[in-house]
Amino acid sequence: MSILVATLILVIVLALVVAPWLVGTANRLDRLHVRTDAAWAALDAALARRAVVARAVAAAGLPDDQRAADPLRAVAERAEQAPRMDREAAENDLTLQLAAVDRGHLPLALATELVDAEQRVVIARRVHNDAVRDTLAQRRRRAARWLKLAGTAPRPEYFEIVEPALAGEPDAAPLPRPSARVVLVDGDGRVLLFSGHDPRQPDDAWWITAGGGVEPGENLRAAAARELTEETGIKIPEDELVGPMWRRRAVFSFDGRSYDSEEWFFLARTPAGNGKPVEVTVNTSGFTAVERRSVDGHRWWSAEELRSTKETVYPVQLPELLPALLTDPWDGTVRTVR
Repeated sequence: MSILVATLILVIVLALVVAPWLVGTANRLDRLHVRTDAAWAALDAALARRAVVARAVAAAGLPDDQRAADPLRAVAERAEQAPRMDREAAENDLTLQLAAVDRGHLPLALATELVDAEQRVVIARRVHNDAVRDTLAQRRRRAARWLKLAGTAPRPEYFEIVEPALAGEPDAAPLPRPSARVVLVDGDGRVLLFSGHDPRQPDDAWWITAGGGVEPGENLRAAAARELTEETGIKIPEDELVGPMWRRRAVFSFDGRSYDSEEWFFLARTPAGNGKPVEVTVNTSGFTAVERRSVDGHRWWSAEELRSTKETVYPVQLPELLPALLTDPWDGTVRTVR
């Protein structure tokens, strides 16, 4: 009898120990499958959005090149309609078609949308495959296999497609960056410029106007007024900004990342003093952390000083454009500058 009691006690102890572990393992597997399903839903949505943007590129970005637009449109539609078993091949074809698109000839807003859609696919795919890896690792455990703890949940599958590099990674395409800049002129006809450098290349220095990136959903005029206030402390109402007068497109590298920048320039004048001299104080306390690391100083430049300097100034044509800017009213034309 004592042996029987000891056996029963051992069985009860094992049950009390093993049962919670089995329940915990089953619950963990269930959560992993839920995570995998959610990751696939996010990836499916990202792929669908990329196909929509690809069709927009074919329609709006390549209107004069039907030889490139028609195959891109067809591949995007095939990717949207492909069943799960054929989805990888269809999405790979779309990736290759998009890789052949010359982003430099797309409108910047569309190029930005395309890069964002592509990078969301990259991130969603990595999240999905990480979830699949963790789920499969749990399903392969002996207890899970022998006791069928996964239940009737289908075995998740990796989604393998070629992906472009994320911004900041080697071989990544330049990141589109629309920006609004302000040519701020004082009562003596001088323009305010900031001296800056690349944090990773201190010897690469230049002078630029106030301004910076446009935030999502922000219009150019609002961005210009906001950037001016943040970088100089000078508040000028949006409706007093003139322009945009100039547009500049440039590809450059900064702090280890490549950018495809589209800059829009507005003209602003410092507040008048009703005929009295006004001392303009520039307050840079609103600088971001990046600006504090990369901006070395500021000063007011006359047109003559700009013409005679050997330092790098952007836009390059500022010395020749500034005199007319001070004397002639803007005619409403947006001029492309370097």
